[in-house]
Amino acid sequence: MAQVNRSNPRYKLTRREWLQKTSTAGLYLALAELAMPALRAAPAAAQASRFIQQSPFSPDDEAFLEELEKANFLYFKEQANPETGMVRDRANVRNPDSSVLSSIAATGFGLTALCIGDKRGFISFNEARARALTTLRFLWTKLPQHRGFFYHWADINTGERLWESEVSSIDTAILLCGVLTCREHFRTHPEIADLAYRIYSRIDWTWLSEDTPILPHGWTPESGFLPYRWDDYSEMMMMYLLGLGSPTHPLKPPAWDAWKRTTFEYDGIRYIGSFAPLFIHQYSQAWFDFRDKRDRYADYFQNSILATDVHRRFCLQLAKQFPDYSDDLWGITASDSIRGYAVWGGPPLTGPIDGTIAPCAAAGSLPFLPQPAMRVLRTIKNQYGAGAWSRYGFVDAFNPLKNWYDSDVIGIDTGITMVMAENARTGFVWDTFMRNPEAQRAMERAGFHSYQPSLTQETGLSLPSERSVSR
Repeated sequence: MAQVNRSNPRYKLTRREWLQKTSTAGLYLALAELAMPALRAAPAAAQASRFIQQSPFSPDDEAFLEELEKANFLYFKEQANPETGMVRDRANVRNPDSSVLSSIAATGFGLTALCIGDKRGFISFNEARARALTTLRFLWTKLPQHRGFFYHWADINTGERLWESEVSSIDTAILLCGVLTCREHFRTHPEIADLAYRIYSRIDWTWLSEDTPILPHGWTPESGFLPYRWDDYSEMMMMYLLGLGSPTHPLKPPAWDAWKRTTFEYDGIRYIGSFAPLFIHQYSQAWFDFRDKRDRYADYFQNSILATDVHRRFCLQLAKQFPDYSDDLWGITASDSIRGYAVWGGPPLTGPIDGTIAPCAAAGSLPFLPQPAMRVLRTIKNQYGAGAWSRYGFVDAFNPLKNWYDSDVIGIDTGITMVMAENARTGFVWDTFMRNPEAQRAMERAGFHSYQPSLTQETGLSLPSERSVSR
């Protein structure tokens, strides 16, 4: 749960306010033996096929996404302090910006961006690796932490805690996903592998869960644990899985079953959701590959397809009130607005929706609805490019009904855009991150198994005991 300085005009609400080397290398190899048996037992040809993904996009679309990813990467290159690796939370793209506020979540996306940038040729391998190493060294030796968890906001130059921010469980998880992506992408570099292992192993998940399997949002030295708990389906799946996969202080498997999976229904479509923005269906799936897998409850990849299509339909219904929304222009999630930062989405309707478009809503949905999401991104670039496009890709939000265009880009929104564009094109981030034995072990401990979804399957849900919320 993020806590912010409410006197700062650039922030009103955050997303969650609403709603050695040899020894570790040996252990790393040992952990690989704990990887998911279903994957190890699969025929070699079947395993190989998982890492060959045909792009669903036309050559023109591919060129567009290449331009978008290259612009996104520039944010993580230019808005990171080269001495610490910390990434600015946001940046003004219209005027000079001297903010020193970094976020650990943006830094996690930035570490992942280095891997994509190397793969795409946006940066040399040596420079990308050096930047990753600098960041990991800073995280291990300098950035303040408590029991391995990091403070949400930090000074980009010194790492000093800012805004009396909380030790954040979810933001530490996003950072850790970036750390583990770098470990696999630069796996031949012994110091990167060692530092990544140490950063992960230092996190004491048992402290976070000592009185309940439902994890708290965070902790502060002033008041202890925050009163809010991760008890509903949301972006927190990555956090529970990282806890389950820990090589030193793991969560117990029942923690995966402890949070609620509430089903909603809209236009006859049932899906797991929350009273929350669209990003909750995207963030965990930026790194963890849920394709063709399910646990005892659901196929979460299919669930995100359903939830994204429901959101698209929801926006089309809102077109009666906000005529800018159409099949070519939809997508609402936590973002900036003309009145400041807002947390909105639906269904169910969340927040003071006013016709604002957040490009990262469609961009973060590219793996789930490739063609509909692509159509939205092309519409934004072609029809609103002068105001909605910047040096770093799309601005965070705009409202064509009010002729308002944001002056900022936000690191995590730029990050989810870049990561999901790459996953939709090649599956690169999924394939890289899932090579981590801890990620595979986490999926196994949570009860995931591979299966082949039916082409006629309408839902991946199996929740007879959960309540259902209708439209």
